[in-house]
Amino acid sequence: MAKHEQQTSKSGKSRTSQPAQPPSASKEPTARLPKKPYEKELFRLQGELVKVQEWMRTSGARIVLIFEGRDAAGKGGTIKRVTEYLNPRLAQIAALPKPTEREATQWYFQRYISHLPAAGEMTLFDRSWYNRAGVERVMGFCTKEQYAEFMHQCPIFERMLVEDGVLLRKYWFSVSDSEQQKRFEARLDDPMRRWKLSPMDLESISRWESYSRAKDDMFTMTDIPEAPWFVVESDDKRRARINMIAHLLSTIPYRDVPEPSLKLPKRPKSTGYERTPREAQTFVPDHAAVLVK
Repeated sequence: MAKHEQQTSKSGKSRTSQPAQPPSASKEPTARLPKKPYEKELFRLQGELVKVQEWMRTSGARIVLIFEGRDAAGKGGTIKRVTEYLNPRLAQIAALPKPTEREATQWYFQRYISHLPAAGEMTLFDRSWYNRAGVERVMGFCTKEQYAEFMHQCPIFERMLVEDGVLLRKYWFSVSDSEQQKRFEARLDDPMRRWKLSPMDLESISRWESYSRAKDDMFTMTDIPEAPWFVVESDDKRRARINMIAHLLSTIPYRDVPEPSLKLPKRPKSTGYERTPREAQTFVPDHAAVLVK
């Protein structure tokens, strides 16, 4: 039987009206969500996200979404669906690389702070400051003292964000070991997705239980009422995307914003402008022409 990570998330309401996980959340494997209802509901939810964006822009709200979880748990695909129809100037994805030598000497949270949103913006962290509680701890990339300091400071840091009005939502994508193995194998055989596999991903296979313990310890210290963790079962990517977006929408106090009345103006009459001759410009070759006989 495939192993799933233990869900240790607490329930509780905070001052930002974050609801607990619904009691109907299933723990048993379910059939894959069919494509047709998935696409229909996804499009509807994405329409609601566009409304959230407009409310966020006009109200000055600041939203921070944290996506954490196992390698190949479906975080990136979900982020792609969340942002598909959003303005990239307002909804920005932060996927930070390995710290530079200079960043390594800074306060640990410092390089993440520069990516926090201003009024009317949203930041989606594709992995976040929780790297220290996960990969850095398991792989020995931080000292015991650095880890202990992070676990002490993280709840304080997140409370400060929430107290300042930031809408902080934290999602953990949970995938079984058997499903993760399938996805790794699929990536290995797919030249278009092989880049997604890294030595760290492969290392996570042999350190599965170490990562499980690290995740449990992380939840114990950082699953706080002001910023609780929400677990997304992600063996079925379609269900995971639908469930995550639906839950997010249920936690944001957005409302419909009246759309401005727009009308296309009539094109003015020509004043005698003559276009530059084609021969004077360099055009890209018509590669598409070879596709049609």
